[in-house]
Amino acid sequence: MTKKRKHQEDFQKVKLKVGKKKPKLENATDTTFKTKAIQIPEQLKEDGLLPTQNRKLNIKDLLSQMHHYSPGVKHNALLGLKDLLSQYPFVIDAHLSNIISEVAAVFTDKDSGVRGAAVHLLQFLASKIRAEQIAPFFPLVSAHLSSAMTHISEGIQEDSLKVLDVLLEAYPALLTDRSSILLKNFVELISHQQLSKRLKSREKLSWMLSVNPNRRVTSQQWRLNVLTRLKKFLQAVVDGSSEIEDEGLQEQKDSPHSVRNPVCISWKVHANNQQHIQLFENGGLRPKINSSFRLRSLASVMDSAEKGLSSAENLKGFIEIIIPLLIECWIEASPAQSAPILGNLLESESQQLMQQVLSIIHLLWKLTKRHDETYKMELWLRMNYLVDFKHHFMRHFPYSLQETVKHKKKDSCKGNKYCMTSSNIVDHLLLNLTLCDIMVSLASTSTLQMDSGWLDMIRKFVTDTLQDGSKLNSKQVNRLLGVTWRLMQIQQNKVATEPLIKAVYTLYQQRNLLFPVRTLLLKFFSRVYQKEDLRTQRIRSRSKVLSRWLAGLPQQLALLGLRNPELSNQLIDIIHSAASRSNKELLQSLQATAARIYGKTFTLQHDEFCPSFGREIAIGGKYWCPPRPPRLLACLSRCCIMGRVSSELAATLIGILHMRSSFAGWKCQVQDNSVNDVDYFSFLFSTLIGFSREELTSLQGIRGKPHISQTQLSPVRLYLTDLDQFLHHWAVTEMICHSLSTVPSQSQCFDILQTGICKYLVGLVVIPDSTAGSVLCAINKLLDQACILSENLHKFLASCCYSLLYFLLTLDKEDAEHVQKRDVLWGSCISALALLPRLLRLMLQSLQVSRICREELPVVAQLLRLLMQHGQLRSHMITNEFLVQQIIKDIMTLKSGEVQEQWLTDLHYCFNIYLASHPQGPGPMNAVY
Repeated sequence: MTKKRKHQEDFQKVKLKVGKKKPKLENATDTTFKTKAIQIPEQLKEDGLLPTQNRKLNIKDLLSQMHHYSPGVKHNALLGLKDLLSQYPFVIDAHLSNIISEVAAVFTDKDSGVRGAAVHLLQFLASKIRAEQIAPFFPLVSAHLSSAMTHISEGIQEDSLKVLDVLLEAYPALLTDRSSILLKNFVELISHQQLSKRLKSREKLSWMLSVNPNRRVTSQQWRLNVLTRLKKFLQAVVDGSSEIEDEGLQEQKDSPHSVRNPVCISWKVHANNQQHIQLFENGGLRPKINSSFRLRSLASVMDSAEKGLSSAENLKGFIEIIIPLLIECWIEASPAQSAPILGNLLESESQQLMQQVLSIIHLLWKLTKRHDETYKMELWLRMNYLVDFKHHFMRHFPYSLQETVKHKKKDSCKGNKYCMTSSNIVDHLLLNLTLCDIMVSLASTSTLQMDSGWLDMIRKFVTDTLQDGSKLNSKQVNRLLGVTWRLMQIQQNKVATEPLIKAVYTLYQQRNLLFPVRTLLLKFFSRVYQKEDLRTQRIRSRSKVLSRWLAGLPQQLALLGLRNPELSNQLIDIIHSAASRSNKELLQSLQATAARIYGKTFTLQHDEFCPSFGREIAIGGKYWCPPRPPRLLACLSRCCIMGRVSSELAATLIGILHMRSSFAGWKCQVQDNSVNDVDYFSFLFSTLIGFSREELTSLQGIRGKPHISQTQLSPVRLYLTDLDQFLHHWAVTEMICHSLSTVPSQSQCFDILQTGICKYLVGLVVIPDSTAGSVLCAINKLLDQACILSENLHKFLASCCYSLLYFLLTLDKEDAEHVQKRDVLWGSCISALALLPRLLRLMLQSLQVSRICREELPVVAQLLRLLMQHGQLRSHMITNEFLVQQIIKDIMTLKSGEVQEQWLTDLHYCFNIYLASHPQGPGPMNAVY
């Protein structure tokens, strides 16, 4: 009992009493806690440095949501990014790296809505980010794009093509730099690798088209989508290569790099060593460098994989992979092999796929031409692919489109203004022309006999298409003329080339052709003519069709006039080139239509000067031009004085006419192309006057300011011309005076000029200021001791001098337009008064101050003071001292009883200094007005 009790004492149970708390254990854990509210006002404040969108989220918040697991959050984040960046475009530059990396990362997102929002955001960013800005981050974008194109999910692959479209549109150069990776991705999208069964060694892999039933579209439609992007990608590669030259005729491009502006050279400036002329080789844009050293290109340093298609080895490898796949696509889309007739009908989708196949091959053919060993590359292509092309491509040539009429959707196009109904001739023509272009590039003169069968098919198709008369666009015509030119180079005999030229001429004769089409046709004929002109130096066998086309160019230019300046310019270039080669047919046609060309030009009223019009004048002034009838010279005179031809060009024309006259000093007389003396002087006088008889007659009815400058002391009122017209007329006048001064008999030349002035100008009330100044300039140039002026001419010139001097003295200094006329007009008047003392006396006699108003008295006083101060007129003014003194007395009489003004004091002072004291010889002082 004792032991049991002791054992129980060790583990004695505690008895709990009712109503009392249980005692705490020694090892009990205290679970009590207290809470307090934590206030963080600084964190709740909005960040004022970063702008937010309508949901109060800034750029950092939106970018952080791109990593959220929920597709809805990421979709809203992409939409918020677009909203934020559209409101605050400056955020793009500050966070460009993060934006690009986050947007590119969702190219492979599992949710289609997120990928679609990413494509829309990328399209928005492409319009805001320049290529040089995104270039450092483009490898990352390209890596995500490549990952999307090779993704296992079909939806991600389909959306990757949309991303590719955006990048090809915005950054083609950056995308083509990574062509080695992307080209392989294109191949994997439509095919898969397979071990070649033909080879025992399992080293070489071949590719075959793949079929995926899980896609939302058919296999043919999927291949069409992929090949369309591949064609755009290869087109970007071709456009980025400046070394590629197409054998066909090139269309006009809007790219600034494709336009070559000519260098304008002024020989006068160049002769004075004020202008440096940079020479260029091969007519290109690269300067010519005379050096025996050649720098190694950067492409030769790079690895073969980094070169892309710029490497001949890589290009051959890609061609070996893609061509068999393209042929398989062609076989699936082509019509049945048992078709009984040519011209097989194609469905629209099949025609599009076949067109993409041929376009890709055509672009690859272009890329082969930029390598050094072009001949070897063409030989390799012919040896490997000509047989397959003839068997598959040419078997059913030519192709036409089958129209499928769906009655249920018949009226679906009525409400859509962009809906287009395509015609057979337009839809299938580009397909056939692309095929022709590919095939003729594989042929040459040495293989003509072997290829005669399918070349005849192509020649017949091209001829029929040109003669069909259908409306063709510039792209089709460009491809058509390229094939025609290649056919003419393969077979260069007249029997084969004449039908082709005749077919092109049939198309050229159509009316209402588009301007790009007409331009391409003109370039083609010009190229054929130049090629034939070189060949006919040895073999005189010109094309009759080409001669007919050349003979019709002047008539076309006469009919066209200035309605289309660019087309007129092209016609003039061709006429100039052919005429410089002394083409007989063209010169005869030019002689018959020369007057119509210039007459047509002057009857048209245009506000802007046609650049080609000046070149029409150059054509009419060249030494090979036919004889000029008076009507043509009258048109040329109007050309020089209208102001729509530069003064330099007008001076050139006057110089050419002078060289064609009898006063040029030719040792042997040329009567065929010389200008009649009467017609030559009529041309010079009409150009010197600057206005026609009808225009001078219409000026007589103009009265008052601001167009008329009038004084009571002269019967001649001045018509104030515009500054541009005045400066142009004055520049032409200097050239006219130079031509008149070279006439051997100056007295007879002066008599002719005097007769013309007295017949057409004396008696007029209103004279243009430029005409009055030009007449005085010509008188100063031709006057010598043997010349005798008539009394009528003396009075007319005296009236012109005083009217001009009065206009210059009353000219407002703020009138910037007329102030620039002051120097030349003042110099002409002073020179005339110095050369003709009687002219000065007549002008002083006309200053009867009793007939004028008091406001004109200061002007007369200032004129007298300036004449007395001028050194060249000092002796003549001393001779007419009595007249000057009488004029001053009359002025004093009118001003008697009034306070003497400063101008009257200055007049007395000058008279006492220069005339009353009779200083000997002309003084050094000249008048400053």
